[in-house]
Amino acid sequence: MDSRQYGELATQLLTESRRSTQSDTLFKYNDPLVRSIIREQRDLEKDISSLLVDGRPPLPTLLIIQTAINRNKRCLLAYHSHRIDRLRDMYWAVGGALPHLLSSPDIRSRLSPHEVDYLRQYNSSVMEFRSEFSHDLDITASITKPPKDLNVLVRVVRDCGVIQTELGSIDFQKGQRFMLRRADIEHLIVQGFLEEILT
Repeated sequence: MDSRQYGELATQLLTESRRSTQSDTLFKYNDPLVRSIIREQRDLEKDISSLLVDGRPPLPTLLIIQTAINRNKRCLLAYHSHRIDRLRDMYWAVGGALPHLLSSPDIRSRLSPHEVDYLRQYNSSVMEFRSEFSHDLDITASITKPPKDLNVLVRVVRDCGVIQTELGSIDFQKGQRFMLRRADIEHLIVQGFLEEILT
């Protein structure tokens, strides 16, 4: 007989989410623990089915098992909701540059395949929404304070190749300086390729 109590695994999952929030770090997706909770759910559902087959099941037993099932579901949903919130925060922190985000081996190793798919679909939705008014506003730019000028003087910190801007194609090479429209290059500033030169 398993001495572990119902819901103990789900509590471990919530504790991990809490530690992730407190340390401001996205931990590796805990696939073994999630699978164990799902297995426990199936076992609990089998227990309910076998009790119902036996005729009049003891109501307190049914209530305890059903409460454990509901708690496990809530804990799984809370864990995944927490991770989705963290993924969205990470996405917007890099200015919506999904390839930049997914190219980091450290970040990629922490994600489940489903989370990578989620990020790709989220990015696709953002790009579709953005395309409707991209000539007026860049929703992926992280603006903490409103810009004073439409144009900004920047220095290239890391080579980032040829980028299409309002002025045409520009090959950004380390050390160069440019005066460009902020909306064209805000994402490159956020990603750390360009550095704004304050005058």
